[in-house]
Formats: sequence, C-alpha cells, structure tokens
Amino acid sequence: MRQPRSIPAASGNAAPGAERERSRRLGSLRFLLAYLKPYRLQMAGAGCALIVAAGTVLALGSGLRHLVDQGFVSGNAVLLDQAVLVLMAVVIVLALATFSRFYLVSWLGERVVADIRRDVFARALRLDATFYDTARTAEIQSRLTTDTTIIESVVGSSFSIALRNFLLFLGGSVMLLITSAKLTGLVFLVVPLVVGPIILIGRRVRALSRQAQDEVAAVGVQISEALQGVRTVQAFTHEAVEQRQFEGRINAAFAAARARIAARAQLTAIVILLVFGAISIILWIGGHDVLSGTLSPGDLSAFVFYAAVVAGAVGAISEVVGDLQRAAGASERLIELATTIPAIQAPAHPKALVRPARGGVSFEAVCFRYPTRPDRPSLDGISFSVAPGERVALVGPSGAGKTTVLQLLLRFYDPESGIIRFDGQALTDLDPTDLRGAMAIVAQEPMIFAGTVADNIRYGRPDAPDAAVRAAAEAAFAAEFIEKLPHTFETQLGERGMRLSGGQRQRIAIARAILRQPALLLLDEATSALDAESERAVQQALDGLMRERTTLVIAHRLATIVSCDRILVLDQGRIIESGTHDTLVAQGGLYAHLAALQFNAR
Repeated sequence: MRQPRSIPAASGNAAPGAERERSRRLGSLRFLLAYLKPYRLQMAGAGCALIVAAGTVLALGSGLRHLVDQGFVSGNAVLLDQAVLVLMAVVIVLALATFSRFYLVSWLGERVVADIRRDVFARALRLDATFYDTARTAEIQSRLTTDTTIIESVVGSSFSIALRNFLLFLGGSVMLLITSAKLTGLVFLVVPLVVGPIILIGRRVRALSRQAQDEVAAVGVQISEALQGVRTVQAFTHEAVEQRQFEGRINAAFAAARARIAARAQLTAIVILLVFGAISIILWIGGHDVLSGTLSPGDLSAFVFYAAVVAGAVGAISEVVGDLQRAAGASERLIELATTIPAIQAPAHPKALVRPARGGVSFEAVCFRYPTRPDRPSLDGISFSVAPGERVALVGPSGAGKTTVLQLLLRFYDPESGIIRFDGQALTDLDPTDLRGAMAIVAQEPMIFAGTVADNIRYGRPDAPDAAVRAAAEAAFAAEFIEKLPHTFETQLGERGMRLSGGQRQRIAIARAILRQPALLLLDEATSALDAESERAVQQALDGLMRERTTLVIAHRLATIVSCDRILVLDQGRIIESGTHDTLVAQGGLYAHLAALQFNAR
C-alpha cells in the first residue's frame, strides 16, 4: 500500500498577510508538485501530446495561406487538392494528439486527487481530540470532497488548457511576426490592456472563491447535522426552523457564488471586448495593405487565423486564471488541514510496550483541564493505582471526572501536570497506537458503523476469523438476536446502526471488546442501555471477561459494581473515597448516600 506523503505548507511560518500575498501568486498550488512527481511518464506523454496539438493548430495557418494563395488566387485545382489533403492530415494528427492529451491529463487529475484525499484523510484520522473538540466534521468532509474536486478540475483540465493556450500564444505570436511585423506591432499594443484586468480582477476572483467555498462548507455542516439528528429535529418539531436556517445559508452561498461568477464574467467580457475589438481594427488596416499590394490575400488570411488563435489563447487563459484562483483557495483549506500538527504524537524514539501487556495503571498527581473549558479543572491532582487483573470502579456525580480518566488513559489528551503510567511506563514515552492496541473500550453510546454485523464486531481485530467473531457474539449474549436478523452476521446495519435497538448496539460493542482480548478493559456505562434481562446476561459475560484482565468501570448503577475489587469515588475532579462496596457504605459518605438512593428506591 502506498504510504501517505506529507503535504507541504505553502511556505514556512509566515504572517497572515504574507501568506495571502503568496496565495495571490498561486503559490499554494505548489503542493501539487509532490503528487505529480510519481507520474512523470504520464506527464511526459501529456506534454508531448500537448505540444503536438499546439503545433498542428499553428500549422493550420500555414496551410490556410497556401490554400488561399496557391489554390484560390492562382486558380490551380491540383494545388488546391494538395493543400486540402495536407490540411486533412494535419487535422487527423490534431485529433489524435487532442485525444491523448485529454485522456492523460484527465487520468492525472483523478489519480492526484485520489492520492490527496487518501493523505488528507489519513491525517484527519490522526488528529487529536483537542482538534475535534472545536472542528466541524462536515467542514472537514467538504474539504475532502468539494475542495479536492476543484483541484481535480485544475490538474485534469484547467492546467493543461492554460499550458496549451500559452504555447498557442507564443507560437501564434511568432507566426504573426513572421507574417506581418507591422500588424503584429499593432496587435501587441493591446496586450497591456488585456493583462491589466486579468491581474486586478483575478485577485478579486480568488478572494470571492474562498468565500464561496466557506459558505458551501457551512451548508454542508447544517445538512450533516440535521440529517444525523433528524429524529431529534422531528421530535422537537424543529423542521421549520432548520428549513429557515438552511435557506439563509444557501442564499448566502448563492450570493457568494454570484459575486464570484460576476467577477469572472466581467473579466471574460473585458478581455473579449479588447481583443476582438483590436482584431477588427487590424483587419481594416490589413485589408488596405492587401488592396495596395503590400500583403497577399493568403498572408492576411493566415494573419487573421493566427490573431484569432492568439486572442482565443488569451481569452482561455483569462478563464483558466479564475479556475486557478479557485483551486488556490481550495488548496489553502487542504494545506491548513494537512499541516495541522496533532497535539498527541508518538515520541521520536518510543519505548516498546511490555509484552505481554498486563494492564497495570497508575495516576500520579494528575491535573487536567479540557481545552474548551480552561476555567474549570476536570481532574485536580488525583493519584491512584490499579494492579494487573484488578477490577476498579469509578463512581460519582456527573462532571466528577470519571470519563476524563478513561480519555487520558487512551491518551486522547495529555495531562497538564502529573504522570500516567501503563505497566510502569509513562504514556508519553509510548506510541499511542501501541498503547491503545492493548486496550478496549465499551462506551455509553457505542459507535456502530455502516457495515455488516461481523464487520462491526471485527472492528477491533480485523484479522479475526468468523469462528472468533461468532464466539465473541455468543459471549456478549448477542448471537441470539443476530441470528434473527435477515442475513445474520452479514446483515447491513445502516448508518450508526439505526436498525438496532440501544441494547443491541451495546451488545455488539461488548462483543467487539471481547474479540479484541485487551490487557485493559474500559467500561463506560457499558450496560446503561440494556433492559433488566439483557443487563443480567451481559453482566455475566462481563464478569467472566473482567476476571482475566485489568478493568476500569464507570457506572451510575451501583448494583453492577458491587463485586469490584475497589471503588473510587470522584467529586469535582478529586478522589474523595476509596474502598470496597461494604466499606464505603459503612463510612456513610457520598458513596453511601448514592447507594441509599438507588438500593432503597428498589
């Protein structure tokens, strides 16, 4: 499998103003070079085809000159036939070269965009929890789809069009000069009048393109959130509000797109007006030269042809500049994502995880605040140890810091101070991938992916055989309902497992953890969504699973943790009590109060 390549930033760490200036010069498109390098052969083929196509177009002008002077003017039918045959041969070569150019550059566009999407997605998967605390996933999705599509149009079309027309412009200019230096001088008097608007309006097009892309991303965000939460939208009769908000967003996106289109249309119209207006004047002057005998009819015909080629090339380049400006805006957004450095990374020389992992855990004076809530500590200097094979429960009111303990153990975040160890090694000395490979978590709201039942159970151990998948499902007491599904283990579960009940999703997640066979098992309200009968069955499976490995359990239902070796009671980020169920009840503290509320209620 091809390794993801790093996407270079536009240029070092510079001030925002300097970055914008570089982008105006399309410097942000330079990152495409790294993706084009592996396909030098295809690029060479496309370049050859492009040169041949441009050369044959220019050859048509010479053919036209001979057709007029030696065929029409001289009245020689044989020369006319020969000129037409040569023109037909040139046209055939042009058609073949155009086919080759179009196929190769389109292939390059698709291949490069596929590589970019692969690498940016790989980076997005490795960004830390701090990034996703504030990022909008729908906007990231927009960058991977909409922005890369814009780049595909540049690599697979616009860039080759620009290069082709640049060659036509150069070649046509040379042929104009050879045909008539006087008329060529008149042609190039209008060049500054054409280039000026391209530069000035082109900058505005780029800024408007970036704004339009941001507005489209905002539309995608609302679509994603509304459709993912459609049941909540309907339950709270929020459809009309969502519709009004969406209408406002699409109107804003339309307004931004309209401004961009107007700027591009203005640019194109100005170029056409100036270029073809100048050609009309030059034709008038050239016609008088033909009448005076200083220019042949064939030369004038060829000159008009080359002037049209040059004018068309300039007009096409002005169109492409707008596409390149849009692609520069898209590239900035991709580079911004691709060059984001995760806060959680493996050390330069990570220590090897102890094998086999035993699952011992220790927190030493750990303090932590979530980046999105810096004013309030989630953990305030907590210290505790969990011996290999020990079952420890974390209880306490909401917001006490229980789930934060699991988040830090998985190294989704690093603590502000203090040390967390796994099997005696500091987490910061280990590769996060190796560390997480020794753990399995069953969350309160488990993620079920849009695949088959077997795919979801096998998620934590992709190479597991079917027999192991079935055994894990049976151990989680999930096989019974799986067998009743239309295609049993091969049943497609749909997005987020919407075809399953909450309890069924929970048992799939438990089977996933059982299959992983972790050294450290993390249970975050793992039985919260189960009915009484299912909870009893799953609890039996979990009891068997916990006997073989270190386990940290978060539970609000105290009945599920009374058999744990130790219970830690957290409140406001601190451990305020520790002991067995009976010991804590006898102490009459917070745990005893919680136990009285739950057990007496029964």
